[in-house]
Amino acid sequence: MFAVTILGNNSALPMHDRHPTAQVVYYDEHLFLVDCGEGTQIQMNRYKIRRNRIRYIFISHLHGDHYFGLPGLLTSYGLNGRTEDLWIFSPPLLREIIDIQLQAADTVLPYSLHFVVIEKEGILVDEKKITVSCFAVNHRIPCWGFMFKEKNKPLKLDSEKLRKYAIPSSFYQRLKAGEDYITKDGMVIKKEWLTLPVPPVESYAYCADTVYDESIAEKCKAVDLLYHEATYLDDQKEKAAGRMHSTSVQAAAIALKANAGKLLIGHFSSRYETLDDFVTEARAVFPNTDLAIEGATYIIHK
Repeated sequence: MFAVTILGNNSALPMHDRHPTAQVVYYDEHLFLVDCGEGTQIQMNRYKIRRNRIRYIFISHLHGDHYFGLPGLLTSYGLNGRTEDLWIFSPPLLREIIDIQLQAADTVLPYSLHFVVIEKEGILVDEKKITVSCFAVNHRIPCWGFMFKEKNKPLKLDSEKLRKYAIPSSFYQRLKAGEDYITKDGMVIKKEWLTLPVPPVESYAYCADTVYDESIAEKCKAVDLLYHEATYLDDQKEKAAGRMHSTSVQAAAIALKANAGKLLIGHFSSRYETLDDFVTEARAVFPNTDLAIEGATYIIHK
């Protein structure tokens, strides 16, 4: 399964039964945590997230609503006896912040904690079937978005066609690698005749706090599911620009320019008790838009 579960969708404050930003991305056996606002552990418990399967944590920037839940999560891992290594990707200074907190509490974690400083755009994690890369967004302090993208899927063989053309099993791996089969009498049997259509690769882009910036659309071109912050409704676009945030309409405009498959909007200002107007405004520009609702899981697909 390739999907994302929303743990927090509010900006700045926990309010209106909404929590600061946090998400879990699923891909097969992998769980990735994206941002870790206040209350993330509580939300993990509420929505039964298997937190021990998380090996990689991505912190977009060092505003508190995106990482204040991290110290508690790390120490809870220790209290629960975690021994597996954990990697944290973030802008500079997060390691120093966490080290001071651990030192002040005289806490020694029973697992290895690896901090990777994000300094430029590029691949952060390269697993067998998926990569995670980062791209710059435009906020008051250094801030990053994250792209989760499947690798090209291997060719699958059509067993009926293999029997029809009497292809020896010793050649199967070469077919998967893209070779045609040549019979003893010189007949070329195209790999296309022997393989099933390969499902297209799928992708998810997380755009953290950012002012409206059309360059983001290029970085997220043709992504299947795009999460983009929408802190304000569009009548507050001047305030959004002043605070380096986006509106519902601006998030939808980025999705439209990116030719995204679907848009999720979140990071809502606490000034709004209800959220219906956000999705109404966004759908007027980009119809395939949903609110990022806490506890909901969104499947990533073409």
